[in-house]
Amino acid sequence: MIDLYYWTTPNGHKITIYLEETGLPYTMHPVNISRGEQFVPAFLAISPNNRIPAIVDHAPADSGPAISLFESGAILNYLADKTGRYIPAALRGRWDCLQWLYWQMGGLGPMAGQNHHFALYAPETLPYAIDRYVRETGRLYAVLDRRLADREFVAGEYSIADMACYPWVLPERQGQNLDDFPYLKRWKAAIAARPAVQRAYALAKTINTTPAISDDRARKVLFGQDRTTVR
Repeated sequence: MIDLYYWTTPNGHKITIYLEETGLPYTMHPVNISRGEQFVPAFLAISPNNRIPAIVDHAPADSGPAISLFESGAILNYLADKTGRYIPAALRGRWDCLQWLYWQMGGLGPMAGQNHHFALYAPETLPYAIDRYVRETGRLYAVLDRRLADREFVAGEYSIADMACYPWVLPERQGQNLDDFPYLKRWKAAIAARPAVQRAYALAKTINTTPAISDDRARKVLFGQDRTTVR
């Protein structure tokens, strides 16, 4: 029913977590972004931004032609609406969930990603950039920690908001001490214990065992893109 175009990144993990939680049947299509497979024309027809994840749903709710989607937040929203699971049905609950999904897409993911880049992958050490993104990641962790102080999950019950945030909090390379964020730490452990989450990450290990930036070729493919890349 669902074709999933995936690689083992936080954004990719969001979708495998959702699919494993719901049991929706899917076919995995690995897209090795370190080797430039995201630029293959067939993939660009689905994901014009040359990024994973992307999906094709061959059985959309309107019984029409297959629907293709890129952007992990849009995919989570679509799948939640398709199944009616992991998104509140009531108006206020739904938008409470969605605002946190968008918060992750616009804040936590991009800031943590820049944190990783300048701390781990930049060819030269730039203290200002590292400090900037480590501090902003800490601010976002604090926002999430405060949100979780009086509820088990981000939107009350477990939802796509949690699935979006968790893969970006999981890495122990953010320059943060989780003891400073006790509610987030408790939340992180609860999600890590979920069988579907464990299956999603176990699946990732069968697809890719190589670090994302394993050689100069991968570095050029991932970090050397500009306007000429879009073709």
